[in-house]
Amino acid sequence: MSDAVRDNPYTRELAQFVSTLSYEQIPSDVLKRIKLLMLDSLGCALYGTQLPWSRILRETLKSVDTSTGAQVWGTSERLSLPHAALINGTLVQSFELDDVHRQGVLHVGAVVLPALLAIAESRRNLDGKAFLTSAVAGYEVGPRVGVCMGAEHIAQGWHSGATLGVFSAAAGAARGLGLDPHKTVHALGVAGTQAAGLMAAQYGSMVKRMHAGRSSQSGLYGALLAERGFTGIEAVLESEYGGFCTTFSRSQDRFQLDELVKGLGQTWQTMGVALKFYSCVGSNHTTLDAIRNMQAKHPFGPEDLDHIMVSGSQVTMDHVGWTYKPEGLTSAQLNLPYCVATLLLEGECFVDQFKEELVADPVRMNLASLVRVQHDEKITSMGSKFRHMVHVEVFLKDGTRLKDTVEYPRGSEHNFASEADVVHKFEHLASQSLPTQQVSQLVECMLNLENESDAGRIVDLMKVK
Repeated sequence: MSDAVRDNPYTRELAQFVSTLSYEQIPSDVLKRIKLLMLDSLGCALYGTQLPWSRILRETLKSVDTSTGAQVWGTSERLSLPHAALINGTLVQSFELDDVHRQGVLHVGAVVLPALLAIAESRRNLDGKAFLTSAVAGYEVGPRVGVCMGAEHIAQGWHSGATLGVFSAAAGAARGLGLDPHKTVHALGVAGTQAAGLMAAQYGSMVKRMHAGRSSQSGLYGALLAERGFTGIEAVLESEYGGFCTTFSRSQDRFQLDELVKGLGQTWQTMGVALKFYSCVGSNHTTLDAIRNMQAKHPFGPEDLDHIMVSGSQVTMDHVGWTYKPEGLTSAQLNLPYCVATLLLEGECFVDQFKEELVADPVRMNLASLVRVQHDEKITSMGSKFRHMVHVEVFLKDGTRLKDTVEYPRGSEHNFASEADVVHKFEHLASQSLPTQQVSQLVECMLNLENESDAGRIVDLMKVK
């Protein structure tokens, strides 16, 4: 094998960063932000424990796994570490409520936390500061791979949350295990070769919910195996033949390897993670915000509507702009016309608005048919930072024409939520699985995590007694 194939400067630099990162190196605003991000992810998971796809996955794995190494969050059940990570990652992503790094196109908490918490719970040797450091390491790596790959990665059909997520999961888990740079390279190399996930899962399937859990599991496998000396692809990101970037992109001019380490340790990708306040895919949020903005200035309802025109990026067109068909809750939560119809009919687009019996609701479907989505080449040319930007025009039956442009939705990194808003969302979601006292204790634990002597307590507080 030639030296060119083996050369791995970017993977090595990422591994060096992960392995040597210290709590003291992390800016205070990053530490404050990641605590809120993690709290939000745990709330999403606790809401999802009893959803149909979550129950099927739990029951299936219990039937083949009698291990008790790690907790299934929001339940009294225990499984092996990899199977717990698979389920817990699925729980975080179970109802389109969790975070998203918009430029990197990655749901970060859903892949980092299940792997890292499995380690914290089983080893019981991570205090709060060590846990925070490990989490930041994970939150920094995956989004960088996403920025490197660009919007083309998801546009060609890969589910980026699944493919990119293995690197975040492996990085967080490797740091949690205290792996040196050499073993961290191999953790990334083992995880990277397991990357998978097809975007066709968005059209109604339950398996879309599982992609993040599978990605977290792969990252955990990578770190645990590397700890014992198992080797992976050393040039997993760089290899010209069979490397992640060349394989998951149509051509070498579609990805930018420099983005993997650009500003590493100075520009914190954790600060680029956004939260959701609608229970649907992130690509829909800017349009929903635009409609709310227009209704605030000029009230209108479904009965007033002639049609709506949404102009967005190519990713918006491909990801959410397709003609709606009633193929399950997943398709409803990912389809932009359906979500617009839901907001117009109910004034909200959160968990209570998405129910199986409404997927084929003729009123929603008729209203969704009035929402048209078209490609705006100018928005696409602005790059991945603006992939969710939309121009929305509302045409009313009385001839009124309303317009609004939204670049970034509420809860985004540019318009981040307050601590009170994050806690409120968490309490609403977590109360579906846990009693009020436990919910309050979990909030207190996460917001003051640096003072915890045992980060495994986080998992203890998510056990149903």
